[in-house]
Amino acid sequence: MAVVPDFLIKRVYKKGSLREQDGAVEFDLKNVLGPGVICGLEYVQINDYKFTKEAISFITQGVELFANSVSELNPIRFRLGQEGTMRLLEEVKCLKDGVNKIIIEFLNPEAGRMKITLEDNLNLA
Repeated sequence: MAVVPDFLIKRVYKKGSLREQDGAVEFDLKNVLGPGVICGLEYVQINDYKFTKEAISFITQGVELFANSVSELNPIRFRLGQEGTMRLLEEVKCLKDGVNKIIIEFLNPEAGRMKITLEDNLNLA
């Protein structure tokens, strides 16, 4: 079983990409580690607001995948160099000026439940 250390997984997040776009919160990811599989997107939390899987989608290669349809039978395969955008589809004001804390919990078939905690600066002015 190959387990990727947290500090490496954090490198997938594209710093400075956190934004509000068309009533959703979005941020970008790029796989700089190697081929990966996500078999569940459990939640994304930004500051104090938790987005459940019903409000999460992932856009990659022109296809929007909704978190509540991601499973072991329908995983997200994230190849090396592949980019994507995480969209949080509830219209809430969870972003703040300055440092924003992001927590992503997902499932990997080899490592199980994984949680990464990130921070990104946002200038709302």
